Amino acid sequence: METTHRVRTGDARTLECPDDSVELVVTSPPYPMIEMWDDIFAQLDPDIGAALDNDDGDRAFTLMHDVLDAVWAELERVLVPGGIACINVGDATRSLDDGFRSYPNHAEIADRLTDHGLRALPDILWRKPTNSGAKFMGSGMVPPNAYPTLEHEHILVFRNGERRRLEPGADRRYESAYFWEERNEWFSDLWELPGETQDLDDGLRDRSGAFPLTVPYRLISMFSVYGDTVLDPFLGTGTTTLAAMVAGRNSVGVDRDPDLLSALEDRAATAPERSRTIARERLNDHRSWVEQRRADGKEPGYEAEQYDFAVNTKQEQRIRFYAVDSVKPTEDGFRAVHEPVE
Repeated sequence: METTHRVRTGDARTLECPDDSVELVVTSPPYPMIEMWDDIFAQLDPDIGAALDNDDGDRAFTLMHDVLDAVWAELERVLVPGGIACINVGDATRSLDDGFRSYPNHAEIADRLTDHGLRALPDILWRKPTNSGAKFMGSGMVPPNAYPTLEHEHILVFRNGERRRLEPGADRRYESAYFWEERNEWFSDLWELPGETQDLDDGLRDRSGAFPLTVPYRLISMFSVYGDTVLDPFLGTGTTTLAAMVAGRNSVGVDRDPDLLSALEDRAATAPERSRTIARERLNDHRSWVEQRRADGKEPGYEAEQYDFAVNTKQEQRIRFYAVDSVKPTEDGFRAVHEPVE
C-alpha cells in the first residue's frame, strides 16, 4: 500500500483542493484571544489589532472568528458527503479594560460550522493532566474572586450531511477496524491525554501550539479508512500529516508559515519507527485484553483472520495493521510505502 502526503504553503481561506475531495479534516486552528496568535490575526485583519489596542475584547473576538469563518466555508466545500471534520480548540481567558473574562471559542466555532451546513456530532473534552498545584486564578485562598484554570480543550466533531456510505464488504473498511476495547475508550466524550514533546526548537514550538500525535492518530483511526484523504488546513509542524502516514491514510496539509513546513521532513523520517511501535502496542494491548477477558470467564466470540488471537465481534475479524516501510520526498510532499504488520 502507498499513500501520498501533499504539503503546501498557502492560505486556509482559499484551499487549493477540489470540491468533495477529502474524507476527513483534523485540525487545530489558532485560538482567538490567546495572545500568542494575536499577531497572526492582526496581519490578516488590521481591525483586529486596532480592537486589541483599544481593549475591545468583544470586537476582537468576533473579528478573529470572522477570519476563521472563511476556512469553515472551505471545509464544507472540500468534504465528501458524509465526511467528518474534527476541530481541536481551546477557550481563552484574558484581562482587558473591562476586566477578566472567558472567551468561548468552542461555542463560537460550533455555531459557525453549523451555519455553513455541517452537522454537529457529540464532541470530546480533552483534559490535559498537569502536575501544577495552581488550580485557580485570582484571589488566592479566600472567596469570592478566584477562577478555575482551564485544563481542557474541545475536540468538536461535525459531519457533512448524512452518514457516509462505503461499498458493502469493502476490505479497506474492515481492515481499518479498531478493537472492541479501543472503541469503548476512544468513543468516550472525555479523553485524559498528556501533552507530548514535539522535538522542535523553541521558536517553532512557540509558533505552532502542536498537539500530541495521539490526538490526530485516534481521530483518523475513528473517522476514516485506509486510503482516505485527511486534510489539515492549519498544518503547523505536521502532526496530522505524520498521524495520517502512521495510520495508512493520504493527507493534504496547508500552512502560511514556510518555516513550520520545513520542520516536517525530519518528523516524516520518524514515521516508520512510530508506525511499527504503535501497531505493536495496539496488538500487544489487545492480546493482554484477551487474556484478561478469558481470566474473567468471558470468551471472545471470534478469531481474527490475520492474527493469532481472538476478537470480541465479527466486525473485528478482518482487522489488519500496516506500518510505514519507507518515506520519500516528492515535488509537493512525501510518498509513503506501507507493509502489513504480521
